[in-house]
Amino acid sequence: MKSPKTVKLALGSNLGDRPGFMQKALQMIHENIGWVIDVSKIYETPAWGFTGNSFLNACISVSTRLEAQEVLTELLLIENELGRERNDSGNYQDRTIDLDILLFEDEIIETESLKIPHPGIPNRKFVLNPLADIAASEKHPVSGKKISQLLKETSDESEVLVSSAELKKPALNYNFPGCNYIAVEGNIGAGKTSFSTMVSEDFNAKLILERFKDNPFLPKFYENKERYAFPLEMSFLADRYQQLSDDLAQYDLFKDFVISDYDVFKSLIFAKITLHEDEYSLYHKLFHLMYKELVKPELYIYLYQNTERLLENIKKRGRDYEQNIQPDYLVDINKSYLNFIKSQSNMKVQVIDISGLDFVSNRKDYLWLLSEIDKAVH
Repeated sequence: MKSPKTVKLALGSNLGDRPGFMQKALQMIHENIGWVIDVSKIYETPAWGFTGNSFLNACISVSTRLEAQEVLTELLLIENELGRERNDSGNYQDRTIDLDILLFEDEIIETESLKIPHPGIPNRKFVLNPLADIAASEKHPVSGKKISQLLKETSDESEVLVSSAELKKPALNYNFPGCNYIAVEGNIGAGKTSFSTMVSEDFNAKLILERFKDNPFLPKFYENKERYAFPLEMSFLADRYQQLSDDLAQYDLFKDFVISDYDVFKSLIFAKITLHEDEYSLYHKLFHLMYKELVKPELYIYLYQNTERLLENIKKRGRDYEQNIQPDYLVDINKSYLNFIKSQSNMKVQVIDISGLDFVSNRKDYLWLLSEIDKAVH
């Protein structure tokens, strides 16, 4: 899964409801590309490179998990949806919306369809003025000069006026108010780690990830469940208890809340499936002695994924020791989780069916999932 990167985009319009087209484009960028972090003032300038209506221009900063070429593809789709018409001559013309990538972090990209940084930046005041609003101190990746310096030095003498129109950032309604600790659970391959990581990056949360990769018994368990089930479950319980005790006790002044990709109760759920009756009886006693000492999540999210999709995800992530997991085992895990959830009366629990969704690759799926959680919080 990709970490977010910051892209600077230019928006322009000189046909029809110019502020309206720009606001619609901003909303569609939010829905398809990423979080709109910053928005410049709107500037009115003469048409550049041809005779036509005057343009409204603005720049925005967007946090995205897409690569530059993917951002370009989405921008072209947005332009088409908002009625931009192109001719084959390559000449400039009037347009309802014009969307360009200006900067993509400090990357330098030159392909047939994409050049970053945008080659027109130093010579166009209608770009430099709004870009200086949101990135005055940022350095141009090629020249090394700050955007504010490029604005002072540009040879473009076009008249640039500040417009009375304004762009409004799309509302961020997903702030998890009142939740100090959220646990995200799901079956093997449901995507709980990916989702927890994305939320931590996007909403300034402290992230606690299960340390299963370091467990020496896990590969052995998948080879010989009878022999290694008890030491596996005991080692998981000890590690989860220690990790949650340590991490939840350490308050992070610079984070808004805590999100983890597991809840310690999963230990009992998996032990019920994997252990013999006498082993489980002992395990059950030990578990509850430890469980009563731990901080409980204010919100428990269970991501339900159908078995077929779970198997696809397990195969895709390619962990050798997981490749022989059987469908029946995953079905039993789902049933055990749902039985546990039904028994909870003192914890806010939300089950979300994500079957058919791909919230890692599809931003609209991600936003939908966040909106479902937001309903539970309020």
